[in-house]
Amino acid sequence: MGLSVTLKKKAGVFSLDVSWEIDNELVVLFGYSGAGKSITLQMIAGLMRPDEGVVRSGEKVLFDSLGGIDVPPQKRSFGYVFQDLALFPHMTVRENIRYGATGTDASECKKIVEEIIGAFRLEAVSNSLPSKLSGGQQQRVAFARALIRKPDVLLLDEPFSALDNPLRLEMGEFLNDVRSTYDIPVVLVTHDIFEAYTMADTIIVYANGRVAQRGTPSEIFNHPANKEVETLINTKRQMTLP
Repeated sequence: MGLSVTLKKKAGVFSLDVSWEIDNELVVLFGYSGAGKSITLQMIAGLMRPDEGVVRSGEKVLFDSLGGIDVPPQKRSFGYVFQDLALFPHMTVRENIRYGATGTDASECKKIVEEIIGAFRLEAVSNSLPSKLSGGQQQRVAFARALIRKPDVLLLDEPFSALDNPLRLEMGEFLNDVRSTYDIPVVLVTHDIFEAYTMADTIIVYANGRVAQRGTPSEIFNHPANKEVETLINTKRQMTLP
């Protein structure tokens, strides 16, 4: 199961024009804020309509501007974790997770909700509201809700950006556990150089709405393809220095 995208979108003075495909791997979309990473994720998920392009998940065509295909977001088999996690503040942990299984048979829904609560170690807080949870617990709830329907691809829009460094490290290990359990492609948006280098199988560098380079972390950081990528990497390295 892989993911293939070709996307064009104009928004004011900004223009996005990208094309890439991935296999069963963790791919990081890396670059400055405003480079087009999050817009790409939204168009893949169907939350924003491209001006032109194609989105294909495995053999399924989810969007094709020429073919007139535009599968609605709720019918695309993607798990999505937003930057702010988007947990419903008035719902308990269990209710938030159950929302991710909307449309599932009632008896089956109850079973899979309890299974995933156990798998994500949330039993002790299952009846708590999000405001009562730690940052790590909130992260696990968001991931559980995104994964409860066993999606074909997991999309992550800077979910760790608000966490301190120790918790980021913990959630990085957690993401590795998620990958080994669900065995699906993961697309992670970040402008954090540490996340990109330590988590990615493949990095796709975005610059000004275009793909500036693609490669392994070692290839990107040791052999930048051009001055633009080199400047980005050096700037991000300096920003991480104490």
